[in-house]
Amino acid sequence: MSEAKTADATAATEGEENIPDMSLLSITDGENERGIPVVKFIDDVGAFAESFTPPASAELLIGAYTELHSKFKTYEISLTQKQANLKSKIPEMETSLALVKSLQKKRDDKETIITRYSLADDVYGKAELDLDQGSVNLWLGANVMLEYTYEDAIEFLSKNEQLARKEFGEVKNDLAFVRDQIVTSEVSMTRIFNWDVRKKRVEKVQGGGDEAK
Repeated sequence: MSEAKTADATAATEGEENIPDMSLLSITDGENERGIPVVKFIDDVGAFAESFTPPASAELLIGAYTELHSKFKTYEISLTQKQANLKSKIPEMETSLALVKSLQKKRDDKETIITRYSLADDVYGKAELDLDQGSVNLWLGANVMLEYTYEDAIEFLSKNEQLARKEFGEVKNDLAFVRDQIVTSEVSMTRIFNWDVRKKRVEKVQGGGDEAK
C-alpha cells in the first residue's frame, strides 16, 4: 500500500474514532405506555453537546433530532389513519347492535316484521322475517360471515364496541402526545441551530482578535 493510501486510511480511522456515540436514546427520555418515545428537551445546548466524548457538533445533534422527528411524523400518519378507521367503524357497530337488540325485542314481544330487500336496481321485494329462529348473520370481514344467536350477537357486538371505543381514546391521546413531541423536536432543532450560529460568531470574533495581536 502506498504512503498516501495509508495516510488516508489512518485519517478515516481517526475521524470515525472522533465521532461521538450518538443514538436516538441520547435524545429521548423513556417512552409512553404504548412505546412511543419521549423527546428530551435540552435546557443547555452547549452543556449537552459537551456531555459527549468528543463533544457533539450542531450538525450531529440536528441530524439525530431530524431522524427522531421523521419517526414521529410516521407515527402521526399511522395514528391519523387508525383514528379515521375507528371513527367510521364505531357508528357501524352501534347501528348493528341496535338492530340486533330491536330484533330480539320484537321476537320477545311476538311482533311481525315485514321488510324490503333488493332484487335489482330500483326493484324490491317484500319478506316477513322469521324472528322465532332467533339468529342473525354478521360480517366479520375478509368475506367471512358467521351466524349468531341474538344473545351471542349482542354480547359480541357490545364487546367489540367497547374495545373500539377504548382503542379510539388511546389513539386520540397518542396522536396528541406525538404532535407534542413533534413540536418539541422542532423547537430543539431551532435552539441547536441558533446556539451553533452564536458559537461560530463568537469564535469568529475571537479569531479576529487573535490575528490583530
